Amino acid sequence: MKSLMTILTSQMSFLLLVLFYITTFHKSMSSNHKVVGCNEKDKKTLLMFKNGLIDDYHMISTWTIEKDCCSWEGVYCDNITDRVTKVDLSFNNLEGKINLCILELEFLSYLDLRDNAFDVISLPTIQHNITHASKLVYLDLSFNHGHRLHMDNLHWLSPLSSLKYLNLGDIDLHNETNWLQMVVPLPSLLEFRCSACNLNNFTINLSIENLNLTSLQTLDLSFNNFNSKLPKQLFNLTKDLSYLDLSVSNIVGEIPSSLSNLRNLSFLDLSVNQFKGSFPDGIGQLEYIEYLDISYNQLKGSILDGIGQLTHLHYLDISRNMLNGSNDFSGVISQITFSNLSRLEFLDLSWSNFVFQFDLEWIPPFQLRELCLEYTNQGPNFPSWIYTQKSLKVLDLSNSGISLIDINKFSNLIEGILHLYLSNNSLIGDISNLTLKCHNLYLDHNNFTGGLPNISPMVYSVDLSYNSFSGSIPHSWKNLKDIYYINLWSNALSGEVLGHLSNLKQLIVMNLGENEFSGTIPINMSQQLEVIILRGNQFEGIIPTQLFNLSSLFHLDLAYNKLSGSISECVYNLTHMVTYHVTEIPRATVNLFTKGQDYVYEVRPERRTIDLSSNNFSGKVPMELFRLVQLQTLNLSHNNFIGTIPKTIGGMKNMESLDLSNNKFCGEIPQSMVLLNFLDYLNISYNNFSGKIPTGTQLQSFNASSYIGNPNLCGAPLKNCTTEEENHKYATPSKGDEDCDSFREFLYLGMGVGFAVSFWGICGSLFLIRKWRHTYFRFLDQVVDKLYVALMVKLNNFH
Repeated sequence: MKSLMTILTSQMSFLLLVLFYITTFHKSMSSNHKVVGCNEKDKKTLLMFKNGLIDDYHMISTWTIEKDCCSWEGVYCDNITDRVTKVDLSFNNLEGKINLCILELEFLSYLDLRDNAFDVISLPTIQHNITHASKLVYLDLSFNHGHRLHMDNLHWLSPLSSLKYLNLGDIDLHNETNWLQMVVPLPSLLEFRCSACNLNNFTINLSIENLNLTSLQTLDLSFNNFNSKLPKQLFNLTKDLSYLDLSVSNIVGEIPSSLSNLRNLSFLDLSVNQFKGSFPDGIGQLEYIEYLDISYNQLKGSILDGIGQLTHLHYLDISRNMLNGSNDFSGVISQITFSNLSRLEFLDLSWSNFVFQFDLEWIPPFQLRELCLEYTNQGPNFPSWIYTQKSLKVLDLSNSGISLIDINKFSNLIEGILHLYLSNNSLIGDISNLTLKCHNLYLDHNNFTGGLPNISPMVYSVDLSYNSFSGSIPHSWKNLKDIYYINLWSNALSGEVLGHLSNLKQLIVMNLGENEFSGTIPINMSQQLEVIILRGNQFEGIIPTQLFNLSSLFHLDLAYNKLSGSISECVYNLTHMVTYHVTEIPRATVNLFTKGQDYVYEVRPERRTIDLSSNNFSGKVPMELFRLVQLQTLNLSHNNFIGTIPKTIGGMKNMESLDLSNNKFCGEIPQSMVLLNFLDYLNISYNNFSGKIPTGTQLQSFNASSYIGNPNLCGAPLKNCTTEEENHKYATPSKGDEDCDSFREFLYLGMGVGFAVSFWGICGSLFLIRKWRHTYFRFLDQVVDKLYVALMVKLNNFH
């Protein structure tokens, strides 16, 4: 019995061991082949959210009923509970509606919908619908670039007690007057960004004045329109703020002294506002600050002593604090100012009245990457301490009064700089042996001599105008494949340049005026060209038809050359002069001759211009030229054009400056010219115009000098027309009408000669050739006989 029990016990133990092994193995296999199962409630919520989306690019094509929602694009589930915890659909080109029902996801902690193209936000009564929203930690709805998102209130934020990151950038919140009161009660909030939200007030409710946003570390309210002072209480709401951006928000008044209480600040941007007065005295107490930008305000006084204590500073911009047109920041800047700023990488003191006093042997403790001292008094010597900055990638010393340089040190310095701006100084030297690595090179308005420097293919824009460079374009310039802007105006350059530059297919602005260039205009030029200035050179030949096929061209100046031929009818293909297009030419300087005045400076040229004056053009001006209705300046003077002004000129309603003087135009001035209401300059002198000047406020506003040299032209402001001149102005052609009538005379003469030749050709043949003569008279007899028979039949019928 005992042995039986022992056997049974052994068998039971074995069976239990086998069962345990099978169970363990099964669980192990199950864990290795686990099928993720999305919660049905979560799935239903996500599908409801999807119903409002427009997914033209099929970025969320995986969101189907057939698939598990935990495998959907941008959806993340918890590994254990299979509940949705994160939804990231950023940068997916999604359109349509953001339905905030998605916040009903019970375990959602992260939601990122930024950088799409949504145009509507649906705000359900989420205080009742969302019961677990307190788990949400991260929420980003910013910068959706469709129709701008509007949101009337922020009351829906109140249940989000766990929220740490909130970004509503570019959502229009102008109807929410209590936005700050909605944010302050969020106890866990670390980062709040509301840039470009159209916020328009900075009111603080007294009931929350003593509340602390103890957790808030980042506050970005840039690009708004507050149009109010900065409330003093704002900086009392939190003491731990490390990032504060209030730039470009139209804030007025003084900077509150309580700003200095934010001892943990590392980033402070107050630029492009209307702050006045002095910067708070406690700036030196912001010991951890690394980034400080207070540029483009109206601040005054001395700020330098406090800045010298900011040992962590790597970015400093206090430029352009202008009040009534002058900069009121003052004080002496010396090596003492920067002695503790060993981490400084960016320095902008532009447009300031500081007095710079550096020892010639001073070597700064920092290595700058960017230095901007535009419109400061640095000269006449190039600041020697700048030669020590071997890491410079951006250098702007424009308008700083510098004339003397150490050419060797200067050459070593600028060869490695990517963005070099030295405009409007008096720098002298020969840099023809240099190869510059610049992306942007601006050396205009100096006294550089010798040949042009070599430039690496990475360059985008070059302005070497108003110097004394000579010689031809370097062969290396043929490789500037990405360049969009060239300005060589007013040098002593020569050679056939256009063949070199025709390879530059990205070129937008080409200004070669006032040099000694020669050759012809090539057929193939960049199709991107918007501005062509070849004025004051030795170019010759015709204007190729292809030039008028540059649809983006809106400024064409070929004046004072040796060009000839006529104007092609293809001129109408200059579509930017037919319909208005916005031009985008960054930091381009274009010289403009208009209204009879010399060239003037324009930073962003938009004037539609055609100037072909002082060449050898001839023939009639095509009607198509007078259909360029966006044209503002037209100058055809000092050529040999003939013909009349068409009536269609009245449609050029944007015309401000018109010069047709010193040509051979003729006929009457069309009545439609009185419709040119913006015409501010007119010169049609020294042509062959005749008749009466049309009566209208516009044409009579110009003095007689605009019309002189047209003997048969009368009417105000010239002499009064007589009755005979008005009624019989074409009765006796005068010498002034000869050119206008020449075509008609040639036509009549041609018709007469043709008739005579035909007549005598036929008669001569009949006289000389007997067979033809007999045939001709036989034909006449037959015709006479037939006419006689027909006549007699008619008479008999009549009787």
